[in-house]
Amino acid sequence: MSNDLKNDWLHRLVGGRHFSLPIAFLFLLIAAVSVGVIVEGCSNSVSPASGMATVSLKVSDPATCLAPNGPFSHVYVTISDVQVNASSTAGDNDSSWVDLTPSLAKAPQQIDLLGLANNNCFLASLGDTLQLQAGSYQQIRVILTDSTTALPSGTNKCTTTANCVVVSANTYPLQLSSETKTGIKIPSGQIANGSFTIAAGQTKDLDIDFNTCVSIVLEGNGQYRLKPVLHAGEVSLTSTSINGTVIDSATGNHITGTAIVALEQKDTTTTAGIDRVFMSTVTDASGNFVFCPLPAGPYDVVIVGKSSTGVVYSPTVVTGVATGSAMGNVQLHALPVVSVAAATLQGVVTTQTGATPPVGTVADVQLSTLEAVSSTLTVTVPLLPTATQSSAVLALATASGSSCPSGTDCVSYSIQVSAGPAFVGTSGTAVAQSALPVAYLMDGIASLPSSGGAVDCSPSDVMSTAVTPVVSVTTAAPTLKFLACQ
Repeated sequence: MSNDLKNDWLHRLVGGRHFSLPIAFLFLLIAAVSVGVIVEGCSNSVSPASGMATVSLKVSDPATCLAPNGPFSHVYVTISDVQVNASSTAGDNDSSWVDLTPSLAKAPQQIDLLGLANNNCFLASLGDTLQLQAGSYQQIRVILTDSTTALPSGTNKCTTTANCVVVSANTYPLQLSSETKTGIKIPSGQIANGSFTIAAGQTKDLDIDFNTCVSIVLEGNGQYRLKPVLHAGEVSLTSTSINGTVIDSATGNHITGTAIVALEQKDTTTTAGIDRVFMSTVTDASGNFVFCPLPAGPYDVVIVGKSSTGVVYSPTVVTGVATGSAMGNVQLHALPVVSVAAATLQGVVTTQTGATPPVGTVADVQLSTLEAVSSTLTVTVPLLPTATQSSAVLALATASGSSCPSGTDCVSYSIQVSAGPAFVGTSGTAVAQSALPVAYLMDGIASLPSSGGAVDCSPSDVMSTAVTPVVSVTTAAPTLKFLACQ
């Protein structure tokens, strides 16, 4: 998307701003920015019968990728179906799945996730308008076309495969597994408020958030694998954005391209009460950011960054930000001593089965850096933008190796963080420095490889003890040990 086109539609979103879509590589940090599929109510098209509601599907707007993970020219996926289920326990082959896009079975739709959006944040419409039985839907799944399926002549941008990434004019197939058969699943725990509920005669809009940045992994053999992570929630087609501008508190200068903004909500599934990243982005050349479209909030906004001269800012946390908010200028603070450079945390993740004796087994791990910023709030703090990391969560895949502890598979990581204390405030008020000392908890959530995000190991969420960051010093973090993995 050109800057002129981007600025044109963003001006119509109450000063909305550009946001970026980094894509995950193995062992590299990524920004948690998203792709959304929208179930949109069509108020003037079909008169719903008794007990029915009218829906259609759209795809929302991501943007470009960040170095060192790009720039990716294109990310193409081909969608063959989207289905919902009223039961949270329905299996893959249950007859209760409801098809929202029956027309896609004969004509799958290929979408460029880095394509040009219209003024409402959408990339494309999916399928035909249809009626949906009123009810409370607790599972959603998105089914992609098998990469070997031939698409109509002249329509396949990947040429020989249905799903691909394009890097520096080179096209690489995107490897899939269950995504083509049982679909990419979104369980009730990953749907806002536990379900998508629609009453007879209503029209509602549902955003399916495809967390692309932690969903594509570059494997050791040079292949790109889809490791999808999805969330969903009801949205409105008006006032759907949160936007603002990140500035230096001392100079008022815009922090351009070197601040990472994470949109977070409380975790209700793995570790209750901890803020997890819902979306994240990087400020543009004017220090601006925008998230669009969004399910109803409120959200907490967490920002980290550094200046063009390498000064590292303390994290800023703004709580209770409503959907539709224009946050204006959001200040980052550079403090003496702790802002001169980044701190480095290094650690190891191990995985093993529950066998006797245990043996190593591969798992995908989402690694987050948590910080308690008040007595009642623990947030995910995005990592600093550097030449080797682009933002909020680290996508790791454990593997066997001679350096792994006996009976385990493992992976090592090294990440850069701010050593400054957080500044915290409520939306509409000034932020103030937290009274709590700076300390990070390394938190990992394990999932089965190529499972669409199904959790693995027992427990699936492992958290370290607190680690104190020190400016310009490398500090060892406790090993995260995942046990009883499949």
